Amino acid sequence: MIQSETLELLEWHRLCQHLATFAATKLGATAARHVKIPDSQSQSEQLLEQTKEIYQLETRLTTGLSFEGIQDIGDSLERAERSGILTGDELLAIATTLAGARNLRRVIDNQEDLPILTELVADLRTYPELEQEIHRCIDERAQVTDRASQKLGEIRTDLRRLRSQITQKLQNILQAKSGAVQEQLITQRSDRFVIPVKAPQKDAIPGIVHDTSTSGATLYVEPNSIVPLGNQLRQIIRKEQAEEEAVRRVLTELVAAVKPDLERLLAIATTLDLATARSRYSFWLGANPPRFIQREDSEIITLRNLRHPLLVWQQQHEQGQPVVPVNLLISPQIRVVTITGPNTGGKTVTLKTLGLAALMAKVGLFVPAREPVEIPWFDQVLADIGDEQSLQQSLSTFSGHIRRISRILEALGSGEAEGELPISNSALVLLDEVGAGTDPVEGSALAIALLQYLANHAQLTIATTHFGELKALKYENDRFENASVEFDESTLSPTYRLLWGIPGRSNALTIALRLGLKPEVVEEAKTQVGEATDEVNQVIAGLEAQRRRQETKAAEAQSLLQQAERLYKEVSAKAASLEERESSLRASQEIAVKQAIAQAKGEIAQVIRRLQKGTPTAQEAQQATNALNQIGQQYQPATPAKPKVGFMPKVGDRVRVPKLGQIADVITAPNEDGELSVRFGLMKMTVKLQDVESLDGQKAEPIVKPKPAPTVVTPPPQSVPEIRTSQNTIDLRGKRVADAEYILDKAISEATGPVWIIHGYGTGKLRQGVHTFLQQHSRVNNYEPAEQADGGTGVTVAHIK
Repeated sequence: MIQSETLELLEWHRLCQHLATFAATKLGATAARHVKIPDSQSQSEQLLEQTKEIYQLETRLTTGLSFEGIQDIGDSLERAERSGILTGDELLAIATTLAGARNLRRVIDNQEDLPILTELVADLRTYPELEQEIHRCIDERAQVTDRASQKLGEIRTDLRRLRSQITQKLQNILQAKSGAVQEQLITQRSDRFVIPVKAPQKDAIPGIVHDTSTSGATLYVEPNSIVPLGNQLRQIIRKEQAEEEAVRRVLTELVAAVKPDLERLLAIATTLDLATARSRYSFWLGANPPRFIQREDSEIITLRNLRHPLLVWQQQHEQGQPVVPVNLLISPQIRVVTITGPNTGGKTVTLKTLGLAALMAKVGLFVPAREPVEIPWFDQVLADIGDEQSLQQSLSTFSGHIRRISRILEALGSGEAEGELPISNSALVLLDEVGAGTDPVEGSALAIALLQYLANHAQLTIATTHFGELKALKYENDRFENASVEFDESTLSPTYRLLWGIPGRSNALTIALRLGLKPEVVEEAKTQVGEATDEVNQVIAGLEAQRRRQETKAAEAQSLLQQAERLYKEVSAKAASLEERESSLRASQEIAVKQAIAQAKGEIAQVIRRLQKGTPTAQEAQQATNALNQIGQQYQPATPAKPKVGFMPKVGDRVRVPKLGQIADVITAPNEDGELSVRFGLMKMTVKLQDVESLDGQKAEPIVKPKPAPTVVTPPPQSVPEIRTSQNTIDLRGKRVADAEYILDKAISEATGPVWIIHGYGTGKLRQGVHTFLQQHSRVNNYEPAEQADGGTGVTVAHIK
């Protein structure tokens, strides 16, 4: 009973309604609205694998997995088994369902790496021969076809002939008695062919009156001459109906013979549709697959940026407020977390969000949190949330809470031993305003005793409270932890952020003062509270301020890091562009040189062939020599003129200083360091000898200093080449980001050179996590993709400082 109450309190039915909107069939939608919560972790893991494989499959398909044609044929199968005769619509629905299931199996069989889905559809029987027989006997309008049986074909031939005779006779009567009929029309009344006759002239066409118009002016008469034909037509129609029924009876018997397989087919199709609905809903939520952890193995509950799925729906479809995520990182030794803070701060929403996340993971849904999503498999999720006050049952708020908590304790059972968690019970307990609704002293004492009991008998308990005494449990027992919801005093409104390790403080007096309560009343209240409480609030306020400053600095550091990354990418892109441009120019220059050489060789060959035609004269030889000289001047690069060297400025000489663009007078001759003083205008300055030249462009001859005694210079150590080995290569493929970070940190701390990190391609999430870790590591100078021969973008090279 308490578990069904918990589902109602967490509004699980609303989430199931949202899930049902992503189903493709009526069967899938019904299953989604009544999702069964698994009883074992293995069942949950099986459902999660189904969701993952459908998620993977739909990313490959352009239109997604199609359930076209699959209908709810369960009632038809039951009626067929009880010897009822199925209608044409029911038989056609069975045929389309068989075709739709066959298409599903074909799509799954054509894909690789889908072991769970492949095993699911392996024993799916779709009976193509039954489908073909139904389509042979039933047309698109769900009517029995002429080809269904030879007898039926003959009966319908007789029907068409007889109808033609009746129609022809009635046409003759209409023409002969045109004055007596209301209009030239042949119609039917009760399967009898009639014509509209004017009431005053009914005797002109004797026959049977089958109907009358509303005004009474028209009678629908079957002339006596076609009554025998009408009787004969009715008899043949009955034969047709009997034969159609016989055809449908045979088809129904074929369906009843394979009823167990068709029921199995429906179950598989429903399972696939429900898994598809889970996958599509998870994709819409931006959720990630959870991993069930064992807290006994010191694994941490990790739920970062966890969002309430119903609030996400409300934001997207009902113009609700933006959803503020919470972070839940709970160490393995923690058994009880108490959340304090002001009302409307988000405490209750946090409880419901965690409860829904645990249930979503159990039924195979992804959890709307950032990867990695790591949560225990709770065999029970039990909650006491909200006010259970009831006037009809004479229950106060306190009584309602106590009765529900009693049912929770009954569901938990008694522990095997004091201080030990029962092996069979790993429950999540959610308590809202524990101990509220009674005397504060007794309520606080009861809340402490209850939480201490739950610490021994439940895997994890999250409780919200306003009792200050519960904040001290953390400092008495290491299985307790504090958390609080943040409150912005400047705006007098909550931020809905969850702060860990810091208990919430009372804001009632501050809020009352800012809302206009007289200061003397607030001051008197402060004296009643006591100095100790005020000092505690001041300490908590200081902790909150320090936390905000740290968050601000972290945000600033992250912003600077992002700017540095952006600049690095821009510089790298420009350098790559320049290298590409240089390579292109070098290639074009090589092509031009080769073309020039080829052309010069051709022209030289022409000159040689001209000389070889006969005995060359001196004049012809001279002409050939001149031609070769012209070719050489045309295609050989010009040798740059060497600068004239040998000029040495003396006092009084005029020299040019190219760097300044000035002509100056030499005041002093160059010294042994090659420096001299010059003057231009009113300014004097010392310049280097190599920075001056004569007025006709000669460079100064450098001054050669006497060589000092040779000294032994130790050459610098050669840099160690960056060579990839098995010692500096790490393979992280298949690892989770959290495990990869631990392995990376150990490898980088021991590395003396570059490290090659193999993360593969995949979805890119592992590569992104590796890059994020490298950006923040103090020993990493920079990182880059490996050479193509070493794996390209599937491998990252980290350079160590």
